[in-house]
Amino acid sequence: MAEKITEKDSPYRNLDELPVYDLLTAINKEDQTVPLAIEKILHRIETVVILITEKMRKGGRLFYLGAGTSGRLGIVDASELPPTYGLEHGRVIGLIAGGDAAIRKAVEFAEDDPEKGWNDLQQHDICPDDVVIGIAASGTTPYVVGALERCKQNQILTIAIACNPGTPVAKAAHYPIEIIVGPEVVTGSTRMKAGTAQKLVLNMISTSVMVQLGRVQGNQMVDMQLTNNKLITRGTKMLMNALNINAIEAGDLLNKFGSVRKALAHYRRD
Repeated sequence: MAEKITEKDSPYRNLDELPVYDLLTAINKEDQTVPLAIEKILHRIETVVILITEKMRKGGRLFYLGAGTSGRLGIVDASELPPTYGLEHGRVIGLIAGGDAAIRKAVEFAEDDPEKGWNDLQQHDICPDDVVIGIAASGTTPYVVGALERCKQNQILTIAIACNPGTPVAKAAHYPIEIIVGPEVVTGSTRMKAGTAQKLVLNMISTSVMVQLGRVQGNQMVDMQLTNNKLITRGTKMLMNALNINAIEAGDLLNKFGSVRKALAHYRRD
Protein backbone atom coordinates (compact mmCIF):
# COMPACT_ATOMS: atom_id res chain seq x y z
CA MET A 1 0.00 0.00 0.00
CA ALA A 2 1.17 3.54 -0.74
CA GLU A 3 2.22 5.75 2.15
CA LYS A 4 -0.64 7.15 4.20
CA ILE A 5 -0.67 10.83 3.31
CA THR A 6 -3.13 11.50 6.12
CA GLU A 7 -0.46 10.37 8.60
CA LYS A 8 2.34 12.56 7.27
CA ASP A 9 3.80 15.18 9.56
CA SER A 10 1.94 18.49 9.61
CA PRO A 11 3.58 21.33 7.67
CA TYR A 12 2.81 23.57 10.65
CA ARG A 13 5.27 23.53 13.55
CA ASN A 14 4.76 24.54 17.16
CA LEU A 15 0.99 24.87 16.97
CA ASP A 16 0.92 25.19 20.74
CA GLU A 17 2.94 28.41 20.50
CA LEU A 18 0.84 30.14 17.82
CA PRO A 19 -1.48 33.04 18.61
CA VAL A 20 -5.11 31.97 18.25
CA TYR A 21 -5.66 34.00 15.06
CA ASP A 22 -2.62 32.43 13.39
CA LEU A 23 -3.86 28.97 14.40
CA LEU A 24 -7.28 29.67 12.93
CA THR A 25 -5.68 31.04 9.76
CA ALA A 26 -3.68 27.84 9.30
CA ILE A 27 -6.75 25.64 9.75
CA ASN A 28 -8.81 27.80 7.40
CA LYS A 29 -6.08 27.80 4.76
CA GLU A 30 -5.97 24.00 4.77
CA ASP A 31 -9.76 23.68 4.74
CA GLN A 32 -9.88 25.69 1.51
CA THR A 33 -7.99 22.93 -0.29
CA VAL A 34 -10.73 20.35 0.34
CA PRO A 35 -13.26 21.43 -2.33
CA LEU A 36 -10.44 21.60 -4.87
CA ALA A 37 -9.49 18.00 -4.11
CA ILE A 38 -13.11 16.96 -4.56
CA GLU A 39 -13.38 18.82 -7.87
CA LYS A 40 -10.77 16.46 -9.33
CA ILE A 41 -13.00 13.41 -8.76
CA LEU A 42 -16.44 14.74 -9.70
CA HIS A 43 -16.77 12.27 -12.57
CA ARG A 44 -16.26 9.36 -10.20
CA ILE A 45 -18.86 10.78 -7.82
CA GLU A 46 -21.21 11.22 -10.79
CA THR A 47 -20.91 7.53 -11.63
CA VAL A 48 -21.65 6.55 -8.05
CA VAL A 49 -24.75 8.78 -7.89
CA ILE A 50 -26.14 7.21 -11.07
CA LEU A 51 -25.54 3.68 -9.77
CA ILE A 52 -27.09 4.36 -6.36
CA THR A 53 -30.10 6.03 -7.96
CA GLU A 54 -30.70 3.00 -10.17
CA LYS A 55 -30.60 0.67 -7.18
CA MET A 56 -32.88 2.81 -5.04
CA ARG A 57 -35.42 3.26 -7.84
CA LYS A 58 -35.80 -0.50 -7.81
CA GLY A 59 -36.37 -0.57 -4.05
CA GLY A 60 -32.78 -1.11 -2.94
CA ARG A 61 -31.26 0.46 0.15
CA LEU A 62 -28.11 2.47 0.74
CA PHE A 63 -25.83 1.56 3.65
CA TYR A 64 -23.04 3.70 5.11
CA LEU A 65 -20.38 1.80 7.04
CA GLY A 66 -17.52 3.30 9.04
CA ALA A 67 -15.69 3.65 12.33
CA GLY A 68 -15.09 6.69 14.50
CA THR A 69 -15.58 10.02 12.72
CA SER A 70 -16.23 8.25 9.41
CA GLY A 71 -19.01 6.15 10.91
CA ARG A 72 -20.58 9.14 12.64
CA LEU A 73 -20.61 11.13 9.39
CA GLY A 74 -22.49 8.30 7.68
CA ILE A 75 -25.04 8.16 10.48
CA VAL A 76 -25.57 11.92 10.34
CA ASP A 77 -26.19 11.82 6.60
CA ALA A 78 -28.54 8.84 6.80
CA SER A 79 -30.53 10.32 9.69
CA GLU A 80 -31.12 13.62 7.89
CA LEU A 81 -32.70 12.19 4.74
CA PRO A 82 -36.14 11.21 6.11
CA PRO A 83 -36.95 14.65 7.60
CA THR A 84 -35.37 16.57 4.72
CA TYR A 85 -36.75 14.58 1.80
CA GLY A 86 -39.56 12.50 3.29
CA LEU A 87 -37.59 9.34 2.57
CA GLU A 88 -38.91 6.26 4.31
CA HIS A 89 -36.90 5.24 7.37
CA GLY A 90 -34.71 2.25 6.60
CA ARG A 91 -33.96 3.21 3.00
CA VAL A 92 -30.60 4.74 3.97
CA ILE A 93 -28.89 3.20 7.01
CA GLY A 94 -25.73 4.27 8.81
CA LEU A 95 -23.69 1.69 10.70
CA ILE A 96 -20.71 2.36 12.98
CA ALA A 97 -18.13 0.02 14.47
CA GLY A 98 -19.09 -0.57 18.09
CA GLY A 99 -22.80 0.03 17.48
CA ASP A 100 -24.91 2.98 18.58
CA ALA A 101 -22.88 3.39 21.78
CA ALA A 102 -19.93 4.46 19.60
CA ILE A 103 -21.84 7.46 18.25
CA ARG A 104 -21.19 9.40 21.45
CA LYS A 105 -18.21 7.58 22.95
CA ALA A 106 -15.35 5.71 21.28
CA VAL A 107 -15.53 1.92 21.64
CA GLU A 108 -12.00 0.56 21.94
CA PHE A 109 -10.80 -1.79 19.20
CA ALA A 110 -14.29 -2.01 17.64
CA GLU A 111 -12.90 -1.10 14.23
CA ASP A 112 -10.26 -3.83 14.29
CA ASP A 113 -12.61 -6.80 13.71
CA PRO A 114 -12.76 -7.56 9.95
CA GLU A 115 -15.89 -9.72 10.36
CA LYS A 116 -17.99 -7.34 12.46
CA GLY A 117 -18.94 -5.00 9.60
CA TRP A 118 -20.37 -7.86 7.57
CA ASN A 119 -22.16 -9.19 10.63
CA ASP A 120 -23.74 -5.78 11.19
CA LEU A 121 -24.92 -5.66 7.58
CA GLN A 122 -26.42 -9.12 7.87
CA GLN A 123 -28.55 -7.90 10.77
CA HIS A 124 -30.33 -5.78 8.16
CA ASP A 125 -30.70 -8.64 5.65
CA ILE A 126 -28.29 -7.05 3.19
CA CYS A 127 -28.78 -8.34 -0.36
CA PRO A 128 -27.67 -7.66 -3.97
CA ASP A 129 -30.46 -5.09 -4.37
CA ASP A 130 -28.59 -2.82 -1.94
CA VAL A 131 -25.51 -0.58 -2.10
CA VAL A 132 -22.82 -0.24 0.56
CA ILE A 133 -20.54 2.77 0.96
CA GLY A 134 -17.54 2.09 3.16
CA ILE A 135 -16.09 5.25 4.71
CA ALA A 136 -12.54 5.24 6.06
CA ALA A 137 -10.22 8.23 5.99
CA SER A 138 -7.11 6.06 6.36
CA GLY A 139 -8.45 3.48 3.93
CA THR A 140 -7.30 0.63 6.15
CA THR A 141 -10.06 0.15 8.75
CA PRO A 142 -10.59 -3.64 9.10
CA TYR A 143 -14.29 -3.21 10.03
CA VAL A 144 -14.88 -1.52 6.67
CA VAL A 145 -12.44 -3.47 4.50
CA GLY A 146 -13.76 -6.83 5.67
CA ALA A 147 -17.37 -5.82 5.09
CA LEU A 148 -16.70 -4.58 1.55
CA GLU A 149 -14.83 -7.76 0.68
CA ARG A 150 -17.73 -9.90 1.87
CA CYS A 151 -20.19 -7.70 0.00
CA LYS A 152 -18.28 -8.24 -3.24
CA GLN A 153 -18.31 -11.97 -2.65
CA ASN A 154 -22.10 -11.74 -2.35
CA GLN A 155 -22.66 -9.62 -5.48
CA ILE A 156 -23.47 -6.44 -3.54
CA LEU A 157 -22.41 -3.14 -5.12
CA THR A 158 -19.67 -1.48 -3.07
CA ILE A 159 -18.26 2.04 -2.96
CA ALA A 160 -15.39 3.31 -0.80
CA ILE A 161 -14.57 6.83 0.38
CA ALA A 162 -10.97 7.25 1.53
CA CYS A 163 -8.41 10.05 1.81
CA ASN A 164 -5.29 8.08 0.88
CA PRO A 165 -4.40 6.56 -2.50
CA GLY A 166 -4.24 2.83 -3.22
CA THR A 167 -5.66 1.65 0.10
CA PRO A 168 -7.17 -1.73 1.05
CA VAL A 169 -10.65 -0.19 1.33
CA ALA A 170 -10.37 1.16 -2.21
CA LYS A 171 -9.22 -2.21 -3.52
CA ALA A 172 -12.12 -3.92 -1.76
CA ALA A 173 -14.71 -1.69 -3.48
CA HIS A 174 -16.14 -1.75 -6.98
CA TYR A 175 -15.99 2.06 -7.10
CA PRO A 176 -13.40 3.78 -4.88
CA ILE A 177 -13.60 7.53 -4.27
CA GLU A 178 -10.19 8.78 -3.17
CA ILE A 179 -10.11 12.37 -1.88
CA ILE A 180 -6.45 13.27 -1.44
CA VAL A 181 -6.47 16.24 0.93
CA GLY A 182 -2.92 15.90 2.24
CA PRO A 183 -1.54 16.02 5.79
CA GLU A 184 -3.65 17.47 8.58
CA VAL A 185 -2.81 20.63 10.52
CA VAL A 186 -2.64 18.46 13.64
CA THR A 187 -0.66 15.46 12.46
CA GLY A 188 -2.90 12.45 11.86
CA SER A 189 -6.11 14.14 13.05
CA THR A 190 -8.35 12.97 10.23
CA ARG A 191 -11.44 14.49 11.85
CA MET A 192 -10.20 17.71 10.25
CA LYS A 193 -9.66 17.95 6.46
CA ALA A 194 -10.36 14.28 5.81
CA GLY A 195 -13.57 14.45 7.83
CA THR A 196 -14.64 17.61 6.03
CA ALA A 197 -13.95 15.97 2.67
CA GLN A 198 -15.99 12.91 3.58
CA LYS A 199 -18.89 15.05 4.78
CA LEU A 200 -18.91 17.12 1.59
CA VAL A 201 -18.89 14.04 -0.62
CA LEU A 202 -21.66 12.37 1.38
CA ASN A 203 -23.70 15.57 1.04
CA MET A 204 -23.14 15.56 -2.70
CA ILE A 205 -24.04 11.90 -3.13
CA SER A 206 -27.19 11.84 -1.00
CA THR A 207 -28.50 15.20 -2.20
CA SER A 208 -27.96 14.30 -5.84
CA VAL A 209 -29.62 10.91 -5.38
CA MET A 210 -32.63 12.52 -3.71
CA VAL A 211 -32.93 14.99 -6.60
CA GLN A 212 -32.71 12.15 -9.12
CA LEU A 213 -35.41 10.26 -7.22
CA GLY A 214 -37.78 13.22 -7.59
CA ARG A 215 -37.64 14.36 -3.98
CA VAL A 216 -36.98 17.95 -5.06
CA GLN A 217 -39.16 20.13 -7.29
CA GLY A 218 -37.25 23.03 -8.79
CA ASN A 219 -35.02 23.74 -5.82
CA GLN A 220 -37.57 23.02 -3.11
CA MET A 221 -37.77 20.20 -0.53
CA VAL A 222 -41.41 19.44 -1.26
CA ASP A 223 -41.38 16.16 0.69
CA MET A 224 -39.82 17.49 3.90
CA GLN A 225 -41.48 16.37 7.11
CA LEU A 226 -43.26 19.24 8.88
CA THR A 227 -41.93 18.42 12.31
CA ASN A 228 -41.36 21.88 13.78
CA ASN A 229 -42.52 25.49 13.41
CA LYS A 230 -39.54 26.47 11.27
CA LEU A 231 -40.36 23.80 8.68
CA ILE A 232 -44.07 24.60 8.75
CA THR A 233 -43.21 28.24 8.04
CA ARG A 234 -40.90 27.17 5.23
CA GLY A 235 -43.59 24.95 3.72
CA THR A 236 -46.12 27.79 3.95
CA LYS A 237 -43.76 30.14 2.09
CA MET A 238 -43.17 27.49 -0.58
CA LEU A 239 -46.89 27.31 -1.26
CA MET A 240 -47.29 31.09 -1.20
CA ASN A 241 -44.53 31.55 -3.78
CA ALA A 242 -45.51 28.64 -5.99
CA LEU A 243 -49.25 29.32 -6.05
CA ASN A 244 -49.32 33.10 -5.55
CA ILE A 245 -51.61 32.80 -2.52
CA ASN A 246 -51.55 34.43 0.89
CA ALA A 247 -50.25 32.95 4.13
CA ILE A 248 -53.68 31.99 5.45
CA GLU A 249 -54.56 30.09 2.27
CA ALA A 250 -51.14 28.41 2.22
CA GLY A 251 -51.44 27.43 5.87
CA ASP A 252 -54.88 25.96 5.32
CA LEU A 253 -53.59 23.88 2.40
CA LEU A 254 -50.63 22.66 4.41
CA ASN A 255 -52.84 21.70 7.36
CA LYS A 256 -55.26 19.88 5.09
CA PHE A 257 -52.78 17.85 3.04
CA GLY A 258 -49.83 17.52 5.42
CA SER A 259 -47.10 18.08 2.84
CA VAL A 260 -46.03 20.65 0.29
CA ARG A 261 -46.09 18.11 -2.54
CA LYS A 262 -49.66 16.96 -1.85
CA ALA A 263 -50.89 20.53 -1.44
CA LEU A 264 -49.30 21.57 -4.74
CA ALA A 265 -50.70 18.57 -6.58
CA HIS A 266 -54.22 19.16 -5.26
CA TYR A 267 -54.23 22.90 -5.96
CA ARG A 268 -52.89 22.49 -9.50
CA ARG A 269 -55.30 19.67 -10.24
CA ASP A 270 -58.19 21.88 -9.26
